[in-house]
Amino acid sequence: METQQPKTMEDSKTKQEELANAIMGRRSLPTVIGPEAWEGYSFSDLEICIKESTDLYGAVLWPSAMVLCHFLETNRDKYNLTDKNVIELGAGTGLVTIVSTLLGAKVTSTDLPDVLGNLQYNVMRNTKGRCKYIPLVTELIWGKEVEQRFPRATHCFDYILAADVVYAHSYLEELMDTFDHLCQENTQILWAMRFRLDPENSFVDRFRQRFHLEELYDLPSLSIKLYRAWRKDRRTREQGEAAA
Repeated sequence: METQQPKTMEDSKTKQEELANAIMGRRSLPTVIGPEAWEGYSFSDLEICIKESTDLYGAVLWPSAMVLCHFLETNRDKYNLTDKNVIELGAGTGLVTIVSTLLGAKVTSTDLPDVLGNLQYNVMRNTKGRCKYIPLVTELIWGKEVEQRFPRATHCFDYILAADVVYAHSYLEELMDTFDHLCQENTQILWAMRFRLDPENSFVDRFRQRFHLEELYDLPSLSIKLYRAWRKDRRTREQGEAAA
C-alpha cells in the first residue's frame, strides 16, 4: 500500500503563493469608466465597484479585506453566513460587509464617523436589490459606549469580522475591549491581519490571553495571516493569566 509522503516546505510555499495569487486575482478593472475612480473586485459571481478616498486612511482598501472575502466565499460550507448576525469592525470601504451581505448575512457595518459617508455609498451601491438583508452602516468608536450601543442582552453576533484593524495606532486596548464585549459564548471572530511592525505581534500575544486562536491562512508574500478566534471560558482565562 502506497503511503502519502509529507508535504515539503517547498510544496507548502507553492500552495501559499498560489492562494495569494488567486486572492489578488479577485481585483479587476471596472467595466464602466466614469468620472470617479473605482477599484473593481469579483466576488459571488458579481462585479463589486469600490470607491476609495485617498485623503482618509480608513477609506482605502487593503489586501487583508480581499483575503477575508476570499475565505468567506470559498468556505461557505463550513462558515455559512446565511441568516447569521454579523458585525464588521473597521469596515473601511465596505468590501467585507458587501461580500458578507451577498452571502446572506445580516450585517452591521461599523467604522469611525469620518469614514461612514464613503462606506455607506459603497455598501448601498453594491448590495441594493442584490441581497436578502439591507446592511446597517453605523458609527462605532472602539471602547467608547460599546456597551450602550451594543448591549450584550440584545445584540448577539454569530460572527465578528475584521480586516487590517491592528496596526500602529493608539487604540489597540480599546479594540481589544471591543472584541471582548462583542464576542459572546457562541461568537466566532474571523480576523485578517497584515504584519508590519511589533505592535501586531504584541497584540496577538495579548489577544491569546482572552481568546482561543486558530491560524487559517498564512500568506508570507502578502505578510497577512487570517485567524479564527473564540472566547475562552472564565476558568481557562484565569489559568492563562496566572501562568503569564
